[in-house]
Amino acid sequence: MANSDGYNIGVLGATGVVGRLLLDILAERAFPVKALRPLASANSLGKTVSFAGQEYSVEETTEDSFDGLDILFASAATGANRHFSPIAARAGVTVIDDSSAFRMDPDVPLVIAGVNDDDLNWHNGIIAGPNCTTMQLVIAINPIHRVNPIRRMVVDTYQAVSGWGRDAVVELDDQIKAKAAGNGDELPREIFRHDILENVLPEVDSFLDDGYTKEEWKVMHETRRIMHAPEMKITCTAVRVPVAVSHSEAVHLELTRPMTAAEVRAVLDGAPDVRVVDDPSQGLYPVATDAAGTDDVLIGRIRADVSHENGVAMWVVADNLRCGAATNAVRTAELLIERDLLHGAAVPAASKSAG
Repeated sequence: MANSDGYNIGVLGATGVVGRLLLDILAERAFPVKALRPLASANSLGKTVSFAGQEYSVEETTEDSFDGLDILFASAATGANRHFSPIAARAGVTVIDDSSAFRMDPDVPLVIAGVNDDDLNWHNGIIAGPNCTTMQLVIAINPIHRVNPIRRMVVDTYQAVSGWGRDAVVELDDQIKAKAAGNGDELPREIFRHDILENVLPEVDSFLDDGYTKEEWKVMHETRRIMHAPEMKITCTAVRVPVAVSHSEAVHLELTRPMTAAEVRAVLDGAPDVRVVDDPSQGLYPVATDAAGTDDVLIGRIRADVSHENGVAMWVVADNLRCGAATNAVRTAELLIERDLLHGAAVPAASKSAG
């Protein structure tokens, strides 16, 4: 459905961290925007957002906000997306939803651009994007899985506070300032149960009855769904660290057959959206500050896992806001246009991918 005049674009959650970044990336990638409609809650009335050198007034989101739109980037809170995304889809808008509202809905494809693009073929108007932690993980491991299937994976995540939202970044900054001012005994704290400054918190999202957190559950189940690998065994521990931007992950893979570190490195060197940074003797390995502001998934510390004959270990880092959310949403929209899949009808359920 290529349109030489461009497309009418809505951004739900336009004043949020991801919403504002999404607008920047639309401009960076010269996305064909004919008209822009920034949407948010009533609390954002009177605010403006910038796009391509212009300021746009933010509109309050209502059930009539989607008339005339071609694409809606839904980057608001999960509850708002769960309510408004189906309304937009029924109005004929193609919705790219960045929340957790529809990720495990069997009638909604969960897509990482460049990984499982064909799942776009059966959308009913809503396409979900995965959790940011899942995003970088799958981009890193999928090239390996395609040549040597993964049987089991252990992943430990070290997640930036921006994954919680802007208020968490402010809280970390306020704690840094309080500490520097000599007020370290009474750090300001509202977001996390414990101080995040100089701390590591093994709690990301709420705890479930089995002892895992919702974040860990997302990583395990979303990964299997995106990779069409329902039998893959995965366990995860998610940890919050005092970093503003970029998630880091320690990944241990049990493969179907042995694979040397050099062989893994060769596969990843040729993989899309991946940059290998792997010369530890020279201090070269992925770090959060190098990943921030980029769309690449950085991978290093690639080595044989001495605990298993088919094991490989590596370190994976990416910008959780760009790579983990906004860029994937824009790239998904580009694919929908390229494949003429805007307003696409669903195909029969039998053709949907398992897992």
